[in-house]
This record gives sequence, C-alpha cells and structure tokens, in this order.
Amino acid sequence: MSADIRRGEMLYEGKAKRLFGVEGHPEWILQEFKDSLTAFNAQKKGSFENKGRLNRDITSLVFRFLASKGVPSHRVADLGTNEMVTEKLEMLKVEVVVRNVLAGSTAKKFGIEEGTPLEKPLTEFYYKDDALQDPFISDEQALMLKVCKTQAELDQLKTLALKVNEGLVEFFGAADLRLIDFKIEFGRRLSSSGLGQIVLADEITPDSCRLWDKKTGERMDKDRFRRDLGNVKESYEEVFGRLRDHWSKKLV
Repeated sequence: MSADIRRGEMLYEGKAKRLFGVEGHPEWILQEFKDSLTAFNAQKKGSFENKGRLNRDITSLVFRFLASKGVPSHRVADLGTNEMVTEKLEMLKVEVVVRNVLAGSTAKKFGIEEGTPLEKPLTEFYYKDDALQDPFISDEQALMLKVCKTQAELDQLKTLALKVNEGLVEFFGAADLRLIDFKIEFGRRLSSSGLGQIVLADEITPDSCRLWDKKTGERMDKDRFRRDLGNVKESYEEVFGRLRDHWSKKLV
C-alpha cells in the first residue's frame, strides 16, 4: 500500500502529531506521530527518540484489537516508522475520559486517596479547546456547545467509551498493566449523504492513558514525565514490548 501513498500538504500540527493530506485520496489523512512530550496544556515540554514510532505502534495494536471487539476506528493502515493513514472525519469537539481508579487531579479534587478503585467506571466529557484548557462539561453544556446533536448521541458516546474501556482493560491486563483511566476522541464518518457513523479517532497510548504495573504499581505512562519520575522512554518501550509480545501474532 505504501507505494500508493504520497504525502500531500500539511493540514495541521498539534502537540503530538502532524496531519497531512494524501495525494489522490481526499477521503484520507496521513498522521505523523511526533517525538514530542507535553504536559499541563503544553506548559511543560520534552521529547525522546522514537516516541512517535512507539505511539504509532501502540495505537495500531489497540485499534486492531478494538476492531476485533466491534469498535470501529478511523485507522486505515500503518505507513513507514511513525505514520498512520486514517479516514478523514468530522471531529467532535469533546474529549471523553473514563476512570476506573481515582488518580491525579481528580483524586486531589475530591480529597480521595490516589489509587482508590471506583465501584463502576466514571465517564466524563471535556470540551476540546486548548485556549480554555479543555474544561469539564455536563451533558447540558455539551448540547449547548453543539458537541453532539442530541442527548441520544451523547449517550452513544458514553456507551462507546464504556465498550472501549471494557476492551482496554482486557488488552492492557493481558500485558500485566492495570488501566487506571484514559482519554479518547471521536469523529463522524463523511459520506455523500452527509455526516455518518461516529467512530473512535486520534490515538490510545501512554500519553492518553494511565497504566500501572499490576504487580508493583509502578507508573508506566506520561505521569513519569508530568511528575519528573524519570525513565520515561524506558517505560513507553516496556509498555510496547509487553503488548507486542502478547498481541502482535493474535491480531490481523
């Protein structure tokens, strides 16, 4: 497939990826995963070699696994060492967070000890706007902001997010990783008749998930960068190595 793919003009550059058009394929986007690390809405910045490759490979494994569980995504194919061809979507201006265990700012917000398991997963919406620092929004606020058209669509996002959570708990758990929480994004497929099916988009990596080693409780995600714990690159490599060893031969 790579012989048919020619990178077009750059469409957008974000904190973690550059997006390009694909010559001859207006229905696709080429995503280049960068080596950069950011935290606290890019107030803290860093990088390490091959981070883009690791995140592309982890995302590819995750999307392929979730597809086997009936969760569609925008992934079309991997390309090169750190690129992914994806469908062009109409992205929803919302980040959906699912929490299985209280950690980070949420634990602090409620004065509950970090690491406290939740009786059931907690699903939250955040309005996607860097200038506003991605604020938490209620269902009513999401409808006011036209994140979705109807309450039924918001409920669909929650259902999809919980289905993703169920799959990710299995996916990471098989690699002895405990899924604490994660952030995901969705978009609508484009069609000649207008906007269509809502599907999973963006990425799922240690940048967007909290992952703790099941045996030791050691953090294996971007918290190592946020909290200056060191061994950031080694932790990302360890996560990918475990996932690759368990899943690569099991997934199409």
